[in-house]
Amino acid sequence: MALHVRGVLLPDDEVRDLWLVGDRVTFTPVSGAETVVDGGFVLPGLVDAHCHIGIARGGAPITSLDQARGLAHVDRDAGVLAIRDAGSPYPYPELDDEPDLPRLARAGQHVAPPKRYLRDIGVEVDATEVAATVAAQARAGNGWVKLVGDWIDRGVGDLAPAWDADTLTAAVRAAHDAGVRAAVHTFSESAVEIMVRAGVDSVEHGTGLSLDLIDEMARQGTALVPTMINIATFGGIAEHARGKFPGYADHMLALRDGFPEVVRAAHEAGVPIYVGTDAGGGIDHGLAAEEMLLLHERAGMAPIDVLAAASWGARAWLGFPGLVEGGLADLTVYPEDPRGDLRVVRAPSRTILRGRVIR
Repeated sequence: MALHVRGVLLPDDEVRDLWLVGDRVTFTPVSGAETVVDGGFVLPGLVDAHCHIGIARGGAPITSLDQARGLAHVDRDAGVLAIRDAGSPYPYPELDDEPDLPRLARAGQHVAPPKRYLRDIGVEVDATEVAATVAAQARAGNGWVKLVGDWIDRGVGDLAPAWDADTLTAAVRAAHDAGVRAAVHTFSESAVEIMVRAGVDSVEHGTGLSLDLIDEMARQGTALVPTMINIATFGGIAEHARGKFPGYADHMLALRDGFPEVVRAAHEAGVPIYVGTDAGGGIDHGLAAEEMLLLHERAGMAPIDVLAAASWGARAWLGFPGLVEGGLADLTVYPEDPRGDLRVVRAPSRTILRGRVIR
């Protein structure tokens, strides 16, 4: 049966009627449709643009499709109806079109340097194998690859690029040659500079960004997914590491403390910013609303811009059309205007995914 929705449609900011016919949206009235929303503020379904439903709490790879489903359901029940899984050690292409799961944009496994990344998470390869591994992981995902751009180098005692600049640049080129986009994990100043200059498609975290690089990202259209919830954990990371790596500990704290201004500067420069929590491992699922609030409260993004970063803007970036004629039938409804009080996004009153009422 077709569904009928009436409410203030954002970002249009006007009361609209729309009909959901199967998995599609139309503004042409459908006779006999069931009214499931009559009032409130209607958004295209939220997005978590940096999420890991292939990694269990604590950091171990999941071991079954049911585990992935369970984690995705947590996000879905918080209003997230599309996920970009930014690296999964467990393959789950069978879930791409599962009706009650958020829409999935997936990378394969992280491509990581040997013995310098989270155990059992990435495909760990030396420089000579990076490009070929990127091509293989492009086939394992459905439009993205994930590169580990830096991590702690215990020999250096601090963050350092995963490979040399030529290898990192070739990795981005290999992704593009394979027809997919490349996302890169970076904390450090040096690695993010290499990757932005190489034309990477999205910077994950990006704590080491400089103003010059921010301007370059804006010119190129390179996205930033700040994962501010993740950056808030740097204090614990620094405390744990300080005994052996005091320089690294100090560096992580400095990156954490300066990050809100980095995100603010990126937003003001016109860098596309999208909401991502880094859920999986050390971050719980279902926290997209909290990430949205951090972008507003700490980085100074206006509520309407945060909503775009979590909804219609992020969906367009990932190729999931919003609430337009012929668009996808995913929406979240809030009883009050989230532009006036962003905390409203913590509690959607109605969630519809793929034309089916979830909540």
